[in-house]
Amino acid sequence: MAKKMVIFCGSDNPEKAFPPFMLGIGAQVMDMELMMFFTTSGLNILRKGGAEEIKLEGAPKTLPDFLNDVIEGGAKLVACSAALEMVGMKNEELIDGVEFGGVATFVDEAETADIVLTF
Repeated sequence: MAKKMVIFCGSDNPEKAFPPFMLGIGAQVMDMELMMFFTTSGLNILRKGGAEEIKLEGAPKTLPDFLNDVIEGGAKLVACSAALEMVGMKNEELIDGVEFGGVATFVDEAETADIVLTF
């Protein structure tokens, strides 16, 4: 059974938005299953065109490139359905392939994960 990493992405601040992807890609390279859970301002990363607006000087890649890499690697991207309402975002504003879940989804995934990170 493959090991699993779960990453809680709660911010679109560049210094907190980039590391989850760098670590997530590292986990995928090590054949780990990856689930990324986005909530509050972290949902902006999944908004169509949102990742393009988040930039970090000196980063090895752009955030859209990192996002594409984890998707291509088979990551499960979950948007917090409760937080969507809180930030006034609609499901259709998010990129394709995003799943929706709530607290129970995150807790279930975290409970079976080998590594849980929060940003």
